[in-house]
Amino acid sequence: MAALGNVYPNVFMVDTHTAYPPPLPPKPIRFRKRSVVQPMLYALVALALCGMVVEACFIYRLYSKHPQSEDTQDTQQASHQGADKPIPKPQPNPVVLPSKPMAHMAGGQRHAADGLMLWNDEAETIKHEMEYKDGVLIIKQEGYYFVYSKIYFVETHNIAHLHSVVRTTDRYPKEMLLLMSREYQSKPDKNVRTNSYLGGMFHLFKNDSIFVRVNNTQVILSTPAENYFGAYMV
Repeated sequence: MAALGNVYPNVFMVDTHTAYPPPLPPKPIRFRKRSVVQPMLYALVALALCGMVVEACFIYRLYSKHPQSEDTQDTQQASHQGADKPIPKPQPNPVVLPSKPMAHMAGGQRHAADGLMLWNDEAETIKHEMEYKDGVLIIKQEGYYFVYSKIYFVETHNIAHLHSVVRTTDRYPKEMLLLMSREYQSKPDKNVRTNSYLGGMFHLFKNDSIFVRVNNTQVILSTPAENYFGAYMV
């Protein structure tokens, strides 16, 4: 033992095998807040993909239910029946009914009785909500009508040719003259052909009758394209 009063020197222990400083203590784990933007992007991408799938389904159903075109159908039928045989196509009905009452009579005949013009009911005629009987058109619906008539005839020297449209109605006991034209040939020419056209607007009642009258049916040239009579509601 050392004697009292002697001071011992400080002793330090040195580890010569340690080349690096001692490791640092681990950092505390911090919990990060989860971002909201990334889930929203995923949701939008998924929604867009779902929309594309739905649109593709609708397009598929549309094309699967759409009928084939006429050319495709004709090609398929031709392949079964043979290319040398013509394929008849259905023709649509060209007749379209008028929206209002009307009638057009053509082909005035010469053998009219008492100057009353008779018309060919089987020629190029039109009747819609109007009745024709023995040269007379009968109104079935009250309204304003445009009434017209045309005749083609040969003028005769010193004879006046009268062309008129006449109306009969239950509201008046006598015939009512609606339209009239007068042709007179003073020169002694032969085979002078001319036309007479009448047209006007009138208010007609139900069951009123209209017809064409001439004073000489023998001079009328019977051609359907140049002799006609009709009326239509406006």
